[in-house]
Amino acid sequence: QVHLVESGGGLVQAGGSLRLSCAASQSTFSINDMGWYRQTPGKQRELVATITRGGSTNYADSVKGRYTISRDNAKNTVNLQMNSLKPEDTAVYYCNAFVGVFLYWGQGTQVTVSS
Repeated sequence: QVHLVESGGGLVQAGGSLRLSCAASQSTFSINDMGWYRQTPGKQRELVATITRGGSTNYADSVKGRYTISRDNAKNTVNLQMNSLKPEDTAVYYCNAFVGVFLYWGQGTQVTVSS
């Protein structure tokens, strides 16, 4: 069982930045892919960015060039730096982690971007 706890969400004006962090309850050296997803009411959860254990990254087209995902295996965290935020980035952001064949999710953190 892996517990994931997100932090760093909040309210920011359009054009601003936020940095989300997700802390894992076990060493991220043992975790394969980690990622960030987001969800708004009435919509399906969508991929934002993923990062492999080796550091390869993948981004949704809507955030490329604005968001950066990183993982710090020494601190057991995966981070999401979000720049040039837009109102349409408003959502609950969730981190996840693949450990073997199991997928774990955090509880989510709200990001609200005002226009």
